[in-house]
Amino acid sequence: MKVILSESVDKLGKIGDVVNVAPGYARNYLFPKKLAVSATDTNIQSLKKKAEKEKKKEEQNVQDAKDIAAKLSEVSCTISMEAGEEDKLFGSVTTADIAKLLKDEGFEIDKKQIEIDIPIKKLGVYNIVVNIYRDAKATFKLWVVKK
Repeated sequence: MKVILSESVDKLGKIGDVVNVAPGYARNYLFPKKLAVSATDTNIQSLKKKAEKEKKKEEQNVQDAKDIAAKLSEVSCTISMEAGEEDKLFGSVTTADIAKLLKDEGFEIDKKQIEIDIPIKKLGVYNIVVNIYRDAKATFKLWVVKK
């Protein structure tokens, strides 16, 4: 019996896959738990329309992310911190601090999207990478200056 998976099922397939299963498995397990629907012509057409709609939405999300990444790459932020001898900071600049700076600049970036390779514990200029959306990344300059 052919079914269209509504949810990902281990060792069977992922959402949208059309798979062949035993009729009893479909009737007694997949259908009652709403994990699959029968692979009729109507359901297949519905699946295709849904896939097209999701593809268009994904393309729009990627384009929006690229636009944000382009704008963010042009930004340069400055943060002033307390520093001691040899320009060492008392503490460090965190991703939360950077997210707050970006929010003040008009960007809604979560601190989890910000990548810092090494801890920022000295004054200077740093290149910060922000993961906007999947493959869309932006790099901007962060100036750490003495308060």
